[in-house]
Amino acid sequence: MANYYNLITGLPDILMDEGKPTYSISEFKEICDELLTEADKRIIYYFYLKNDCLNIVKLLKNPDASIEDNGNLTAEQCRELIEQADEMNTQVPCGAPAFLMQFILDYPTKKESPHFFAEDAILLEYYRYAMQCNDAQIASWFELNFNITNILTAYIARNYGWKLEDYVLDANEVSDTILKNSQSKDFNLMPLIDYVEDIIKIAECEDPVMKEKRIDAFKWVWLDEHTFFEPFSIVSVFAYLCKLDMGERWEKLDVKTGRDTFTQIVDNLRSEARVPDEFKK
Repeated sequence: MANYYNLITGLPDILMDEGKPTYSISEFKEICDELLTEADKRIIYYFYLKNDCLNIVKLLKNPDASIEDNGNLTAEQCRELIEQADEMNTQVPCGAPAFLMQFILDYPTKKESPHFFAEDAILLEYYRYAMQCNDAQIASWFELNFNITNILTAYIARNYGWKLEDYVLDANEVSDTILKNSQSKDFNLMPLIDYVEDIIKIAECEDPVMKEKRIDAFKWVWLDEHTFFEPFSIVSVFAYLCKLDMGERWEKLDVKTGRDTFTQIVDNLRSEARVPDEFKK
């Protein structure tokens, strides 16, 4: 395993409330591309792949849409991927995972279904892919995020009297348990995950800004705990990237934005996006 002592010790400390992050996640990717081993670049690839997925969906819905340079693929490469699929070319360009090509191929047919929600569908495939990462710590991070998203989404859906199966992304034992125990306060998840009570308490928070802060604070502490014994490994580099991402997002938020975010959570559950963008982090 590579040791990134020089990289880690040379990075500025970051705090949740410190304001503008030192680097953007795009800038940090350039640092990783220069300093990481090829095997470890693949680990970082999983993080940026989520943005590739959402950028692809945006372009499928509107080919003229502008997309952020926040993934592994440039806007040109995203469009190339879509063009390759349109031409029924089954080769996957740009080193993208096969599920992305398959999603693009299926999109023209599936988008006509009233039960197809593009963002949910692509993120379900993304999480399935990322949770298979060959680094156990990184795989567990993606599973944590997937589980938190499902618990929070299920809690909101239940409070509004909606069918959980319409909103919960079903890809692991936790999601199966949520769907089978929809009326239990903690969805009978205690035997599976020891943090379910923490997430339920966060879900019960009525202040939208505090709710968002608590979600990220929980993830922040999880990252700290899981990098404590390997402070100079690729896991610590990955954790730093995740914290940068949180800091970059909070630098853009204020009280009004936080309130609007909660409104969007409910609106998304009723509409195409359904799973809130802020929880997808």
